[in-house]
Amino acid sequence: MLDIFFYTSCISLLLFVMTFLLAVLLRNNSIVDVVWGIGFVVIAGVAYIFSSGNFISQLVLAYVVIWGVRLALHILARNWGRGEDFRYAQWRRDWGNAWVIRSLAQIFLLQWLLMQLVSIPVVLGIIGVATISPWMMYLGMFIWLTGFFFEAVGDYQLSKFKKKKSSKGQLMTTGLWSLTRHPNYFGEATLWWGVALLAYGVSRNYFVFVGPLVIDFLLLFVSGIPLLEAKYKGRADWRAYAKRTPAFFPKIKVV
Repeated sequence: MLDIFFYTSCISLLLFVMTFLLAVLLRNNSIVDVVWGIGFVVIAGVAYIFSSGNFISQLVLAYVVIWGVRLALHILARNWGRGEDFRYAQWRRDWGNAWVIRSLAQIFLLQWLLMQLVSIPVVLGIIGVATISPWMMYLGMFIWLTGFFFEAVGDYQLSKFKKKKSSKGQLMTTGLWSLTRHPNYFGEATLWWGVALLAYGVSRNYFVFVGPLVIDFLLLFVSGIPLLEAKYKGRADWRAYAKRTPAFFPKIKVV
């Protein structure tokens, strides 16, 4: 089993190093966000080579491919022609002449390392051969589908909102964004718990839960919600929106 993790880590490392070299050439570290989803697809594909090809192996592979390709295409379309993301641009200014080596260490290699942790349930779910109980399988599928719905639909609604000229400078507060301030982040976190549950069912390995725990920590306390909401805290309309709308878990509307 460890040899499979070695293969997936080496191939994904090669992907990130190549992406880093391209980012230096383009002077745009934002492309790492596009490769984030593709990296998981690569890891899943390599792991599947060593799998038995059972139903859960195929299911986890399909889930990761669908999620990873959609996310990569969404970020590519969102960032196309817009230049470097404000977070990476600020870090570039802060790092000065050391931006190349610090970009490699603090963006690309760090994201690669996080990917190895988050992808644990992907690898174990694909190579696992234990018999999963029906209730665990259906619950895992339901959790993943719920998460994917919130992430994909949330991204679509926000993208559609931003394309309207009348929306410039306005907050997105309708649709799924009326239930939670970050439906895409909630969806991202949720779908990984679905993958982890499926992986546990066929591996009986508690390490599968490292993946969703890392994602939850990043979104809730590091690079997700805190970094994004810091941009809006001085706005009155944001304070009103935040007061009536939960940051993460969607509120349930009673009709």
